[in-house]
This record gives sequence, C-alpha cells and structure tokens, in this order.
Amino acid sequence: MSLIVAKFGGTSVADYSAMSRCADIIIANPNTRVVVVSASSGVTNLLVELTQEQTTDERRKQLIKQIAHIQYQILDDLGRPQEVAARLDSVLSRIAVLSESLSSNRCKATMDELLAQGEQCSSALFAAVLREKGETASAFDVRQVMRTDSHFGRAEPQIETIAKLANEQLFPLLSSQRIVTQGFIGADEAGSTTTLGRGGSDYSAALLAEALKASAVEIWTDVAGIYTTDPRLAPNASPIAEISFNEAAEMATFGAKVLHPATILPAVRQKIQVFVGSSREPERGGTWIRHQVEEAPVYRAVAVRRDQTLLNLHSLQMLHAQGFLAETFATLARHKISVDLITTSEVNVSLTLDKTGSDSAGNGLLSEALLQELSQHCRVRVEDSLALVAIVGNKIASTPGVCRRVFEVLEPHNVRMICQGASPHNLCVLVAESEAAQVVSALHENLFEA
Repeated sequence: MSLIVAKFGGTSVADYSAMSRCADIIIANPNTRVVVVSASSGVTNLLVELTQEQTTDERRKQLIKQIAHIQYQILDDLGRPQEVAARLDSVLSRIAVLSESLSSNRCKATMDELLAQGEQCSSALFAAVLREKGETASAFDVRQVMRTDSHFGRAEPQIETIAKLANEQLFPLLSSQRIVTQGFIGADEAGSTTTLGRGGSDYSAALLAEALKASAVEIWTDVAGIYTTDPRLAPNASPIAEISFNEAAEMATFGAKVLHPATILPAVRQKIQVFVGSSREPERGGTWIRHQVEEAPVYRAVAVRRDQTLLNLHSLQMLHAQGFLAETFATLARHKISVDLITTSEVNVSLTLDKTGSDSAGNGLLSEALLQELSQHCRVRVEDSLALVAIVGNKIASTPGVCRRVFEVLEPHNVRMICQGASPHNLCVLVAESEAAQVVSALHENLFEA
C-alpha cells in the first residue's frame, strides 16, 4: 500500500463546511489512510488564554463557553450523533476541571493536557464527518504512539519508540479504515500529555509518516502551496511548483507560514515527498517538496520571520581566550534554547532567537534565570521588535553579484545583522520589524520581477 498521511490545519477544520470539503479530499484518494488534524480555528488561542495566570474566573467561564460554541456548532450541523456528543461533553468538562486547577497550581503538565483538548474535539468531529459520507473511520488517540520526553510545552519526540508503537498499534488498523488523529500532542513515558510547541501539527504528521514509512505527507492549509514570498507583501508573488528539501527547510525555518520548520526533518530522513495545498481550492494544485528537483535557481523565494530577538553578549574574556562560546552555548542548552544566527567580533557575540519557538502556552524564551546566568560571565543586551528576512535559493554563497543585488535594495534601511556563507541556500539580514514589509517587497521586485 502506498500510504499517504494528510494533515489539516485549524482553518481547514474550522467548521462543518470546511471539514466536509476536507473529507472530500480524503475520499478522493484511497491511499490517504491517516489524517492528522489541528484544533478548530481559534480554539487553541482560547485554550492558551485559559492557561494564563491573569485569567479571571469570569473570563475563564467566557472562554470555555466560546470553545463549546465552536465545537457544538459543528456537532449540530452533523445532526448530533450520540457518541460524538458524549465525547465532546467529556472533553469540555475536562477543560473546565483543568483550567480551574491551573488557577491554584501553575503546573506545566496540566497546561499541556489543557492545550491538547482542542485536537481531541476536532478529531472526534472530523471522523464523524467522514462516517457521515459513508467512510469507515474512527478517531485514534495519538498519545498511544507519539512518545516524547517530559519537557512540557515543547517536548522532544522519541523517534525509535514512535516507530515501534505506530507499527504495533496504528498500522494494523489502516487496511480496514481511515484513521483520524491529533497533531501537536504526545505523551511521555509515564503517560502524561505533552505538546510539541505551537504549530506542531505539521511535525506530528511528518513523524507519523516517517514511522509508518509513508510515501507522502500532504499539508492542507488555506493557501495553494508555497509562493516566492507572501502575496500580501508582494502582489506579484508566484506559486512554486516544486522545491528541494534544502530550500523548503530554509523557507520554513525563516518564516514561510505554510510549513512548520520541523516538518522537513522526518521527511528528509526517509525521503518522503511533501505536498502543500489549499483545502479550500484543491483543484489549484500546490507545491511538491522533493529530494531531487529539475530546476535549482539562484533565487527561489524571499521569506520573513517577525518578532525576533537579538541577544548581544559583550565580554573582554573573549579576547584571545578559549571557552567563552562553549560556556555561552552550554548555558543556552541548559535552558532549552536553540540559536538561529550568530555573528562574532573580538569581544562581542550577537545571537538571534526566534520567539515563535516559545512553548505551547506562549511562554517566552528569555527567562530571568537565563539572563542572570549569562550575566555572570558577560554583559547582556536584548533587542526586540526585529524581523529576519531571508533570500532563499541555491549556490548563493558561490554566485557572483548576489550581494550587490541584495544590498542595493537595502541601502535605505538600517541592517542590524547580516549572515551569509554558512549555507549555500540563504542570505539573511536582520532589520527593524516596522521596515520588514517594505524590505521584502523591494527584494522580491528586484530579484523576481525585474
């Protein structure tokens, strides 16, 4: 069997009509046996607010009511099948209990379990929509196979264990039915619910595809594939028919919203092709991400990632000394922080950190404890409200004239950092967030429209 894993994001399962469109996409392909869903659009944001310490009892009741309204509206359109109604009632009761518990005990494990409830609702409802259309389908609790560590809020998947459990518990079901399961969530060895961080549903789908040795992962979203840049910033942006894993990894890492950065990793490991398309307009096609592509242009796309933080570290200990960077990275590793870009001078190091890498509850990366620990061996300065703009393509580091074309566009703007050379697939600049849209538009016009 040529197995396909399909993932549908929050807007694709926002309501009954959206779910019905997605069900038709699945039914059209008999090889689509595993369906991974996000929470219905808006639900995760409401759940995140429920986890916040400042949320009052009155606000908590309002939030639970809003979540219930979104899910029960879909249930009503389904004709309120009894078993699904009972499941929703159970989940919503659990949301109330967990959110009340958090008001007195700020437990990260409880936060993760609360945040996981949106996918529990959408998977039960989506399986019911498939059954309504005549398919044999059931909701499967992904926590039975998606094993992670216990780093709540941003758990790390245990690849080998996931493969073992998926083949024991999930694969035998696929020959007789379509399985609908949850993205974004997992469980540690003790059975406690964990989450993979915001946007983790793409990652979940890719991990399951890797474990089941699928031939393809389909990521269905609200845009028809990957474009040369965000069409909202450059109206002449054009769709890309196919790109390589390397290019896609750069684009996802540097801000292409249609794909979670971690999605590419399992696909690369097993050479699983990835399709990105629109669940609203599947007839428009989309973008295929493949191990090998026919064309590899110097300029493929311009990506932007907002809400960036620049961490500046200054210490005279760096001057003709060894070990400063090792100590700095060891400190960051202890606090589970991954560095994006880095530049150095004799006595300074500048690092960029991506705030979108915050945990599932939206907690920031730069804790007071981290800053205090860094301050023990250097002076720390933090700059916010920055955006990272990346030119993505091929042989950028070895193609003459690239810097000239990029920097002539950047002349009117203050560039806070430049990184180029570590990868042949990107050139990155850090600019003020307020100027990011103008920079992206001007780069796209110069590199793709001239």
